[in-house]
Amino acid sequence: MNIYKKEISLHEDLSNELAEIYRDMENGYSLITAEVGLSCQGCSDNCCDSYFLHHTYSEWAYMWQGLREIKEELRLEITNKAKEYVRDSRELLARRQRPQLPCPLLDKNGLCSLYHHRMLVCRMHGIPASMTRPDGQSIQFPGCFRCQEIVGKKYPQEKNIPAMDRTGLFRRMVCVESKLLGEKRHILPRVKMTIAEMIIKGPPKLPLGPCTR
Repeated sequence: MNIYKKEISLHEDLSNELAEIYRDMENGYSLITAEVGLSCQGCSDNCCDSYFLHHTYSEWAYMWQGLREIKEELRLEITNKAKEYVRDSRELLARRQRPQLPCPLLDKNGLCSLYHHRMLVCRMHGIPASMTRPDGQSIQFPGCFRCQEIVGKKYPQEKNIPAMDRTGLFRRMVCVESKLLGEKRHILPRVKMTIAEMIIKGPPKLPLGPCTR
């Protein structure tokens, strides 16, 4: 049986390092959107109802930094919405349907309650991108539906399409994760959760007992 007691928290240096990576992500995102001509204004789609899974303890801990900075009343409201999200998404997945539900962090105006602590996927989704895996394989991301429509009209020959290379940013994220977890990274279970699940589970914790991946 696993026993989790000690919280995994980002000290100031790691928190600043992660924030710097996020800033570089946003700068790169802005350059590509400007070159492609992509804007979210007037879009009928809402990326915040996409079913995203997140995979790092560092982002999980960083999100909880943000949750602790908001008022308790709002945090309780978010937690209740997260419980509904998890319940509804599991029902849909059981029926082999991909959930399309509003993120529990969205406020009544459709804005993110933790905008400055939002996840990597939330910051980078939408634009054409590429990534080289450790095994050397290159992966291409076409962007959101609206972006694909714009790119299809502007680059009909599918040549010289601007794309953001995520490789260096992901490598930096791996370094932050490694510094945060130390030797524990070899025994901790892999993270594969929605934001809602991370909210319900509370801040990430280290095991004091046996742990299996």
